[in-house]
Amino acid sequence: MADWAEACAVDDVEKEDVIRFDRGGRTFAVYRSPDDKFFVTDGYCTHEKAHLADGLVMDDIIECPKHNGRFNYKTGQAKGAPVCVNLATYPVKIEAGKVMIQI
Repeated sequence: MADWAEACAVDDVEKEDVIRFDRGGRTFAVYRSPDDKFFVTDGYCTHEKAHLADGLVMDDIIECPKHNGRFNYKTGQAKGAPVCVNLATYPVKIEAGKVMIQI
């Protein structure tokens, strides 16, 4: 059975931005869309293992800081070379001003 983990406070993530969350030896990326919805993916690029939290967020895309690989952070879909493997995504809920992820 999956557990819910507190990733951060809602106010920790600015609109159209991403932060890093580590738990149990795993790294996640927590995104806040322009319309105040939250999304979570694996925290490393599937191409070169760079931290996605160091990348650039534009619309619904995260761009890897290392080789400019792009992913749709809402779906995890790889958006072209050099990345070809999708990111895992995780269910998110907001409780009492906290971003909770199911891992």
